[in-house]
Amino acid sequence: MTASHIELSDDPARLDVARIHGWLATSYWCPGIERAQVEKQIAGSHCLGAYREDGAQVGFARVISDRASFAWLADVWVDEGVRGQGIGRRLASWFVEHPDYAGIRRFGLTTADAHGVYAALGFKPLARPDRLMERLSPAFAAIMEAGE
Repeated sequence: MTASHIELSDDPARLDVARIHGWLATSYWCPGIERAQVEKQIAGSHCLGAYREDGAQVGFARVISDRASFAWLADVWVDEGVRGQGIGRRLASWFVEHPDYAGIRRFGLTTADAHGVYAALGFKPLARPDRLMERLSPAFAAIMEAGE
């Protein structure tokens, strides 16, 4: 199976929330995340699934945005069995090229291991890192510290 045989859809009814939760709970960025948290994230985001011809979900990504000046790409995940076929890049590209996000001034993301994927879509290191700050919950700060 190649990436060309994978259908992308932002139909929320098609999302396999149990599968998405399983993927994210094993990720380096939110290990052990509760299903209720994943459901809340999905509800507040524009989500995109990648599906095999048999309808099984093999990828996921979401964007949080005001659809005017800011967008954040998050939780890009491709099932291990189909990695290396460009599906992650297709998921990210779908959002970058989507009419709802045309004219976005800042499209951000965080990655530890896919810089090349995102660089090919125009993402670069922060232009002004000295101007950005973050506030982490104590629980998430502990997870981030443990993972470094």
